[in-house]
Amino acid sequence: MSRDAARPRRTDPDPGLARARTSLAWLRTAIAFAAIGGLILKRDVPAGLVVLVLSAVVWATGRLAGAPGTVARPRRLLLIALAVAAVSVLALAVSLVGPGPEGLRL
Repeated sequence: MSRDAARPRRTDPDPGLARARTSLAWLRTAIAFAAIGGLILKRDVPAGLVVLVLSAVVWATGRLAGAPGTVARPRRLLLIALAVAAVSVLALAVSLVGPGPEGLRL
Protein backbone atom coordinates (compact mmCIF):
# COMPACT_ATOMS: atom_id res chain seq x y z
CA MET A 1 0.00 0.00 0.00
CA SER A 2 1.42 3.38 -0.93
CA ARG A 3 1.59 6.35 1.37
CA ASP A 4 -1.05 8.26 -0.65
CA ALA A 5 -3.56 5.44 -0.33
CA ALA A 6 -3.18 5.40 3.47
CA ARG A 7 -4.06 9.09 3.82
CA PRO A 8 -7.73 9.93 4.17
CA ARG A 9 -9.02 12.20 1.43
CA ARG A 10 -10.49 15.53 2.40
CA THR A 11 -13.96 15.91 1.05
CA ASP A 12 -14.47 19.43 2.32
CA PRO A 13 -12.22 21.88 0.46
CA ASP A 14 -12.89 24.57 3.06
CA PRO A 15 -12.97 22.90 6.50
CA GLY A 16 -12.55 26.15 8.44
CA LEU A 17 -15.35 27.90 6.55
CA ALA A 18 -12.95 30.66 5.56
CA ARG A 19 -14.94 31.36 2.39
CA ALA A 20 -18.16 31.82 4.39
CA ARG A 21 -16.44 34.09 6.93
CA THR A 22 -14.93 36.19 4.14
CA SER A 23 -18.29 36.48 2.42
CA LEU A 24 -19.91 37.61 5.67
CA ALA A 25 -17.15 40.19 6.23
CA TRP A 26 -17.75 41.68 2.76
CA LEU A 27 -21.50 41.72 3.44
CA ARG A 28 -21.04 43.45 6.81
CA THR A 29 -18.81 46.05 5.16
CA ALA A 30 -21.41 46.69 2.44
CA ILE A 31 -24.17 47.04 5.06
CA ALA A 32 -22.00 49.47 7.04
CA PHE A 33 -21.40 51.56 3.89
CA ALA A 34 -25.14 51.55 3.16
CA ALA A 35 -25.99 52.61 6.73
CA ILE A 36 -23.46 55.44 6.66
CA GLY A 37 -24.67 56.43 3.19
CA GLY A 38 -28.23 56.60 4.50
CA LEU A 39 -27.14 58.87 7.34
CA ILE A 40 -25.12 61.11 5.03
CA LEU A 41 -28.06 61.20 2.62
CA LYS A 42 -30.10 63.07 5.26
CA ARG A 43 -27.55 65.91 5.30
CA ASP A 44 -25.95 65.94 1.85
CA VAL A 45 -27.78 64.12 -0.94
CA PRO A 46 -24.96 63.84 -3.55
CA ALA A 47 -22.41 62.58 -1.01
CA GLY A 48 -24.96 60.15 0.42
CA LEU A 49 -25.74 58.79 -3.02
CA VAL A 50 -22.03 58.29 -3.71
CA VAL A 51 -21.62 56.29 -0.51
CA LEU A 52 -24.75 54.23 -1.29
CA VAL A 53 -23.35 53.42 -4.73
CA LEU A 54 -20.06 52.50 -3.09
CA SER A 55 -21.92 50.06 -0.83
CA ALA A 56 -23.20 48.30 -3.95
CA VAL A 57 -19.65 48.19 -5.33
CA VAL A 58 -18.38 46.70 -2.05
CA TRP A 59 -21.14 44.09 -2.10
CA ALA A 60 -20.43 43.15 -5.75
CA THR A 61 -16.70 42.94 -5.03
CA GLY A 62 -17.39 40.62 -2.11
CA ARG A 63 -19.54 38.40 -4.32
CA LEU A 64 -16.70 38.27 -6.85
CA ALA A 65 -14.15 37.48 -4.15
CA GLY A 66 -16.18 34.71 -2.57
CA ALA A 67 -17.58 32.93 -5.60
CA PRO A 68 -17.74 29.25 -4.64
CA GLY A 69 -15.68 26.77 -6.59
CA THR A 70 -13.29 29.36 -7.95
CA VAL A 71 -9.56 29.48 -7.58
CA ALA A 72 -7.94 32.84 -6.99
CA ARG A 73 -6.75 34.06 -10.37
CA PRO A 74 -4.33 36.97 -10.79
CA ARG A 75 -6.82 38.97 -12.91
CA ARG A 76 -9.61 38.46 -10.39
CA LEU A 77 -7.33 39.49 -7.52
CA LEU A 78 -6.24 42.56 -9.48
CA LEU A 79 -9.88 43.50 -10.11
CA ILE A 80 -10.71 43.12 -6.42
CA ALA A 81 -7.66 45.18 -5.41
CA LEU A 82 -8.58 47.92 -7.88
CA ALA A 83 -12.19 47.98 -6.66
CA VAL A 84 -11.08 48.26 -3.03
CA ALA A 85 -8.64 51.04 -3.93
CA ALA A 86 -11.34 52.90 -5.91
CA VAL A 87 -13.79 52.68 -3.01
CA SER A 88 -11.11 53.99 -0.66
CA VAL A 89 -10.21 56.92 -2.92
CA LEU A 90 -13.87 57.84 -3.44
CA ALA A 91 -14.57 57.64 0.28
CA LEU A 92 -11.58 59.90 0.93
CA ALA A 93 -12.82 62.37 -1.69
CA VAL A 94 -16.31 62.41 -0.15
CA SER A 95 -14.84 63.04 3.29
CA LEU A 96 -12.61 65.88 2.05
CA VAL A 97 -15.28 67.57 -0.08
CA GLY A 98 -18.11 66.89 2.38
CA PRO A 99 -19.31 69.10 5.23
CA GLY A 100 -17.07 71.76 6.71
CA PRO A 101 -15.17 71.77 9.98
CA GLU A 102 -18.38 71.98 12.03
CA GLY A 103 -18.87 68.29 11.23
CA LEU A 104 -21.78 66.26 10.08
CA ARG A 105 -24.84 66.87 12.24
CA LEU A 106 -27.52 64.25 11.93
